[in-house]
Amino acid sequence: MQPNTLLDAILDEAGISHAGLAAHVNQAGRARGLALRYEHTAVARWLKGQRPRGQVPDLICEVLARRLHRPVTLDDIGLGVPGEPSAPHGTSLSGFVERATALWRSDEQQRPHILGAPAVTGTPAVMPVWEWENPPEDVDVSRGGRHRVTSADIEMLRAARTHYEQMYRKAGGVATRTRIVGFLNAEAAPLLRGSYTDETGRQLHRATGGLVAVAGICAYDSDAHGLAQRYFHQALRLAKASGDRGLGAYVIALLVNQALFMREYRQAVAFAEAALRAAGRHITPALASDLYAMQAKAYAHLGDGTSALSCIRRAEQAAERIRRGYEPDETGYVQPGLVNVQVAEALLSLGEVAAAREHAMAAVDNPAHDRGRVHRLAMLSTIELRQGNADKAVAIAVQMAEQARGMESQRLRDRLRAVREHLVRSGCAGTAEAAALIDGALRVPL
Repeated sequence: MQPNTLLDAILDEAGISHAGLAAHVNQAGRARGLALRYEHTAVARWLKGQRPRGQVPDLICEVLARRLHRPVTLDDIGLGVPGEPSAPHGTSLSGFVERATALWRSDEQQRPHILGAPAVTGTPAVMPVWEWENPPEDVDVSRGGRHRVTSADIEMLRAARTHYEQMYRKAGGVATRTRIVGFLNAEAAPLLRGSYTDETGRQLHRATGGLVAVAGICAYDSDAHGLAQRYFHQALRLAKASGDRGLGAYVIALLVNQALFMREYRQAVAFAEAALRAAGRHITPALASDLYAMQAKAYAHLGDGTSALSCIRRAEQAAERIRRGYEPDETGYVQPGLVNVQVAEALLSLGEVAAAREHAMAAVDNPAHDRGRVHRLAMLSTIELRQGNADKAVAIAVQMAEQARGMESQRLRDRLRAVREHLVRSGCAGTAEAAALIDGALRVPL
């Protein structure tokens, strides 16, 4: 079940509480000869994605239409019947915009059923990628609205993406998420509902897609995996509307990374292949190197050493072709050394510890932003410990703990805990200092 953000948003707009809606539905039911006894708990279940039975969806529309003084359809409240054709706006780009902005609104209001939603698997996880890759394309994305969207508006969205990405790298996703979601609601949502030509609309959807992808990264970093996945799926739909294949491939790389974290290794391989295939010549060397490196990690976890090593070679070849200044802003995360740390992880999974150490050392020797540096040091500390170099492992772990100060990130906390566990389990001398430093970092609640 997926949270019903459309119903949540329209209840908010109508100013009806959960208990109020239940009472109004019971009352409307009585007028039809139905004996209904709904309470606020039933409404909470509907918001979590449960579909009310019988005539109740129609009664909800009736109650809300009276309150809002306008027609309200089943699609408007997220209860269009599965398998039946929905109203035209339900499947259109404007229908998507309404669903997307409803999610942003629910996220900003910190609705528990949104924050705690699990990630979907199987067909619902694969369909957005398939729809991005296959026709139909958006022939015309122009829209008529009150506010005319200008090039200055689009420039502001691009600047905001860079701003929040930098904030995420320095402070972590937990601290950044509320800021970027607030911006999406206050600035991006009105622009998407504004007035623009097809050409301006494509630029608008591209700029918004880049921002929404960063919101997804922040949700992923906050352990809100269902929410992160929904942001990535939104970013993919916006990328399709923009006509920018490279942006779509970048978003799929984010989905590949999440699939690896969730141990969906076959899905990670398939998604990476879809991105490489569908983006074709639009894929840049930086993005290709990252996709191949992540594929290598997935194959290593599946125990397929031959395919993993083949992907490592492709990742390294693509990395050699990277030319700074010729890459889009989104692939700036593929900094020198990133492929090395990905390859080190793959080799470690294959049991090639010496080769993994070589790559991890190369990664640490390259400059990286604060966040990337923590991950690189964590990987090297783990490998040094595996090789029996306890003193080196401890010194690197101390550096890692100091570098992580001030960052609010569940993913970095996972790395810190894993390194601490390895150090303590080794029982080597000198591990107490590093463990105490990590404990100090973990003691501050997020």
